Amino acid sequence: MKPLVSILIPAFNAQEFLVETLRSAIEQTWERKEIIVVDDGSSDQTLAIARKFEGEGVRIVTQKNQGAAAARNRLLSLCQGEYIQWLDADDLLAPNKIAQQMKVLEERGSKRTLLSGPWAYFLYRYDRAKFIPTPLWCDLTPVDWLLRKMQQNLHMQTATWLVSRDLTEAAGHWNTQLLGDDDGEYFCRVLLASDGVKFAPEAKVYYRLSGSASLSHIGQSQKKMEAHWRSMELHIRYLRSLEDSERVRAGCLQYLQNWLLTFYPGMTEIVQRARETARSLGGELAVPQLRWKYAGIKAIFGWGLAKRAQVLLPSARLSLRRSWDKALFRMQGRRIAWHLRKTS
Repeated sequence: MKPLVSILIPAFNAQEFLVETLRSAIEQTWERKEIIVVDDGSSDQTLAIARKFEGEGVRIVTQKNQGAAAARNRLLSLCQGEYIQWLDADDLLAPNKIAQQMKVLEERGSKRTLLSGPWAYFLYRYDRAKFIPTPLWCDLTPVDWLLRKMQQNLHMQTATWLVSRDLTEAAGHWNTQLLGDDDGEYFCRVLLASDGVKFAPEAKVYYRLSGSASLSHIGQSQKKMEAHWRSMELHIRYLRSLEDSERVRAGCLQYLQNWLLTFYPGMTEIVQRARETARSLGGELAVPQLRWKYAGIKAIFGWGLAKRAQVLLPSARLSLRRSWDKALFRMQGRRIAWHLRKTS
């Protein structure tokens, strides 16, 4: 008998996109699956929309609003699958995503193998997504995967992973104390328990850009900055627990430098801790540099306004792009339709 795969969907105020997400889960060609949605205290029509899919085998559970990590922990407590497929309530899976990863697993994997696949951004029109490979799109050891991610400022979207029950239990629960990068920290622990990552090149995931509404968006939130710094400290600890070599220390130092601008200069305590961590790694952090278009603002108006401009202007541009893409999406009659078979 083929393994049961649990597709787990935390949902909060996701009424605009949940239909398409659920369709992408239901239409998975891997037949032996269960689909569970936890509605995390939504105040819109998310719950009512989800209940319409109960007749198609989707299980719906509700709870008071506790955040995405708590909803994911609830999902883990409910599922029975031998493999776990995480899926945010606005993202999409290609119909053969799980099947392609299970094929790779059968050919060259074990229950301690972590499966990944390609992903691409989209706004409303998924067929406009461009799959651009990164150095993480290949088979890698846990050390090399984490080192590339941290040193080159890369990541894999949550839905790309297919995780065995063995790895899930070894990793433990999602950290409900992290307001940001909880997925990055969680999959670090999954990686630590794994025997390596196998990449399935046809297992595509479509990641919807939602701008400042995204949980991963830090913006100017001090709480999210503090949570991200805590995640960074854990990343460094996890990587060095696997290998504490010169190349790892250099990678961690570059990781700190990559993110220093997020905290500089306002979060003085975090900046100081970052510098102390850098010294413990055998290096020093340089003063972060703004992009040239914001450096002029800094020269005239100071760091504060320059940092706000660097956060707000890209968000404003993305908002305009989303509005335009949404209009084109509606014009093409794809408001609810979700058919990826021709593109997968």
